[in-house]
Amino acid sequence: MYELATLARGGVLLTVWAVAAGCPPGRLAVRLRRDGWQWICRGAWAAPGKEVDWRVTATALQWLRPELVCSHGTAAALHRIERLGAGDRAAGLLEFTALPPTGSSRGDRIRVRTTRYLTDHDRTVRRGLRTTTPVRTVGDLIRDAGSREEAVVVADSALARRAVAGVRREPLVRYEELAAELAVTRRGAARARTWLPLAEPASGSPAETVARLRIRDAGLFPESQPTLRTADGRLLLRPDFLFRAEGLAVEVEGYAFHSTRGAHERDVARFNALQSCPEVRRVLRFTADEVFHRPDRMTATIRAALTSLSS
Repeated sequence: MYELATLARGGVLLTVWAVAAGCPPGRLAVRLRRDGWQWICRGAWAAPGKEVDWRVTATALQWLRPELVCSHGTAAALHRIERLGAGDRAAGLLEFTALPPTGSSRGDRIRVRTTRYLTDHDRTVRRGLRTTTPVRTVGDLIRDAGSREEAVVVADSALARRAVAGVRREPLVRYEELAAELAVTRRGAARARTWLPLAEPASGSPAETVARLRIRDAGLFPESQPTLRTADGRLLLRPDFLFRAEGLAVEVEGYAFHSTRGAHERDVARFNALQSCPEVRRVLRFTADEVFHRPDRMTATIRAALTSLSS
């Protein structure tokens, strides 16, 4: 199998390459399986021992079908744009966009959307894959969002400086770019334009975004990520939310909270330091589970605290 291994690129082999090199097509699949090669999709194989993740599969598909451009959820993963429930929904599903005459299609593993609106300005290369640009990706996701929360989480993530999947990145888009993208008449754009003003670049996580929306739905309007200084003046802190007049700070824990002992210790120290800020009289903390599944209880707790602090 050494001669076939030399034909592979990055551990991926297309059968057309092997046939072009002189391998008999009738026995090729049997030979590949016998020697431990892994089937990726029709016409593509991965070298023995190579991890076949979504990026490998997307790479093989783009080699087989050069018209495919990663978009929507797959593009979001490439750009490290967070989405609500992405881990649950995106399991095994790769999303692409292509120009006609390619037709739209959907299967268990692949979804292809056809559009007339895909210019060179909308495309880039990210981590070795052809993909829609960050602003086009966010525009697509907001236009197709099933809820306000999904749309604003995507916008907040792209607008913010974030650590996503352990990788720190700078903001991906500017608000003006998103506004221009959504100004184009397209299905879902009118609704998307009503959601964009709800975005907050200072937001620190999807859970924080949803908490902000639910708190505002309850008629409460705190500051987001204000800069505070501890009583001794040596440490700057940014609580998720602050009701300045009442001195109430609200913190939301993301799903990745306390992933290590060090993270837990830093969180405890930060919590203690926050309570020493002159502007803060009380701190409330909520888990992501409370934000997503029991928002009414969260807002009721906040409202009760505000009443207590105001009396």
